[in-house]
Amino acid sequence: MSRTSRRGSLSAAAKPRVEVHPPYAYTFGSEARDLAARAGLVADAWQRDALDLLLACKDDGKWACFEYAELVARQNGKGGILEMRVLAGFLLLGEELILWSAHEYKTAMEAFRRFRKLLRKLGRQVGNNENLIEIDGVRIKISNTNGEEGFERLDTEARVKFVARSKGSGRGFSGDLVIIDEAFAYTLIQQEALMPTMRARPNPQIIYTSSPPLDGESGDVLFMLRERAEAGGDDSLGYRDWGAAGDLDHLDAVDLDDRQLWAATNPAWGRRVTEQAMLRDRRGMSPKGFAREILGIWPRRSQGNVVIDPKAWAQMADEASQRDRETGVSVGIDVSPLRDYAAVCVYGVRADGLGHVQMADYRPGTKWLVPRLVLLREALSPIAVAMGRGTYAFLRTALDEAGFRPPEDLDAPESGDLAVTNVVDMAAAAGQVLDGVREQAFRYVPNQHLDTAVAGAKTKTSGDTVAWTANGTDTDISPLVAMTLARWSYISRSYLLEGQQYDVLSSIF
Repeated sequence: MSRTSRRGSLSAAAKPRVEVHPPYAYTFGSEARDLAARAGLVADAWQRDALDLLLACKDDGKWACFEYAELVARQNGKGGILEMRVLAGFLLLGEELILWSAHEYKTAMEAFRRFRKLLRKLGRQVGNNENLIEIDGVRIKISNTNGEEGFERLDTEARVKFVARSKGSGRGFSGDLVIIDEAFAYTLIQQEALMPTMRARPNPQIIYTSSPPLDGESGDVLFMLRERAEAGGDDSLGYRDWGAAGDLDHLDAVDLDDRQLWAATNPAWGRRVTEQAMLRDRRGMSPKGFAREILGIWPRRSQGNVVIDPKAWAQMADEASQRDRETGVSVGIDVSPLRDYAAVCVYGVRADGLGHVQMADYRPGTKWLVPRLVLLREALSPIAVAMGRGTYAFLRTALDEAGFRPPEDLDAPESGDLAVTNVVDMAAAAGQVLDGVREQAFRYVPNQHLDTAVAGAKTKTSGDTVAWTANGTDTDISPLVAMTLARWSYISRSYLLEGQQYDVLSSIF
C-alpha cells in the first residue's frame, strides 16, 4: 500500500543536494526576475537562486560561471530559468547572439513559442504585422521560417535563435550565450561544434539543463561536468544537482516511496509538482524510470573502452598551472584524419617538478598551422616540434619552407629540430601518458577540446605496440595526440637543455 503524507506536511528542499559555484561580486538576478515578472513569469525560490548564479559577475564584469549546469527532474521549471535568463540577455544585457539548442526540433520549437508568448506579453504588436513587436520602444522582428526560428532586435540586430542540435549545429556562429537544453542527449561531437562559437566573444556563457543521462553509455558531457564539480578547483563552473544520491544499479538502497525524498529532489514540490502526480508516476513507471526521471538518480557510468580514468584526469586539472621558464618547452602537433582540424600543445616542467600541459591552439583546417608554429618558435625556442609521420608527410613542403626540418643526424638531434615519430615512438608516447595519468605526474590547464579528446579516446594494439584511436568515428582526438607528442618529445630530448639559455616571452604560456 502506498503511503500518503498529510497535506502540507512536506515542503520542497531549499537547496540542491550538490551545489558548487565560484565566488562573485554582484549579480543581475533581481533585474532578470523583475523583467520576467512583467511578462507574468514569476520565479520560484529555487529559480531565483539559479538566476543569481547564472547572472553573477566577478569584479571585472565577466560572468563568474562560464559554464553552468542545472540538473533537476522533469516538470520542475528548468525552462522558466532559461526563459528568464534569455529575456535578460536579449533585452537588458546587450548580448548579440543567443543560441538556444535542444535535442529535438519539436522541443526547440516549444521553447520558441514560449519565448514568443513572453515577448508579446511584454510589448505590443506593431500595426497589422503579427511578426513585429515593440517593447519599451524597441522593435523586435519574429522569424517563423522553418529552421530559422528566432527573434531580432531592429535597433541593435541582437538575435535569439532556436535550433535542434546536430553534428554541425552552431558552426559559424559567435554566440554570447549558448543553451544546451536536454543535455542528457548532448554528445561530445556536438560539444566540439558548439564550444568554438563562443571563443571570439568577450564574455560568453554556456548553460546546460537536464535530467540525468539515460544510461551509462551516453551523456558523456554530463558525466564530465559532474566529475569536474566533484573534483573541485574549477573557478568557472557553476553546477547544481537536485537528484538523490546513489545510482540506478543499486536501487535496493533507495526507498522510492519516501515522500521526503520526493520533495527533496523536486524543488517545485507543491506547485508544479504535486503529490498526486508523483503517485501516478510511481505507479505507472518502472523503478529505474521513476528513479531517473523523477528522483534524478544517475546511472553508473560505463567505462567501456575509455582508457584514461575520468576522475584521475579531472584531478590533474590546474587553472593556475605554469611551467618553469628555465626548463624549456616542447611542442606537439596533430591533424585530424580528414584534415578538418589541427591541434597544437606545449609541454614543460613546473617548479614543483610536475609536468605542465597547455593547449596552444585548436582550429578548423590546416592553413594556419605552420604560421602558428613559426610564431611559437620565435616566442618559445622549443627544444623540439613533434608530429607523427602522416602529419609530417602532409605538411612537409610548408614545414621545409618555414625552416622546420628533421635532424641531420637522427642519433644526435639539435634543439629546435623536428621530432617525427614512428610506430614504436608513438607506442612509447601513449604509454608515457597512461603512466603519467596513473601516477598524477603532470598537470594541465583546463581545456574543453583536450577534455573531449581524452574522454573520446581508446587504445588499439598491434603486436607489442599501442596507439590512440577514437572511441567513436566522430570524436577528434588530435588534442590528445598533440599532448602525447609534446610530452614524449620533451622527455626524449630534455638532455638538449643542458647549458642552453632561453629567451622566451613571459606573456606566452
